[in-house]
Amino acid sequence: MFTGALAIDVLLGDVHSLKEKRSVVRPVLAELRKKFEVSVAEAGHLDLHRRALIGVAVVAADAAHCRTVLDACERLVADRPELEVLSAHQQLMSSEDE
Repeated sequence: MFTGALAIDVLLGDVHSLKEKRSVVRPVLAELRKKFEVSVAEAGHLDLHRRALIGVAVVAADAAHCRTVLDACERLVADRPELEVLSAHQQLMSSEDE
C-alpha cells in the first residue's frame, strides 16, 4: 500500500479578504475531491488572504498510481487562471517504510 501527499503553495489573484479567498479556494478543493477521489484541504496560510497551501492525499496499491493522481491534481490547480502555483512538493510513503 502506498500513500501519496502533495502540497501546493498558490498565490491568489485579485483577492482582498479571507471571504473572497474562500470563494476561490473552496471550488478548487471540491473539484479535486470529485474528479480524483482524493482527500484535500486548505492546509496552510490560513490567515493570509492572497496565499493558500492546498494539501492532497491519495492511497493506492501501487506507487505509479499515486504519482499519476498527484500529477493530475497538480496540473488541475496549475491550469486554474485565478491561481499561480508558487511551489509543489510530492511525497510518497510505503506501508513497508518504518
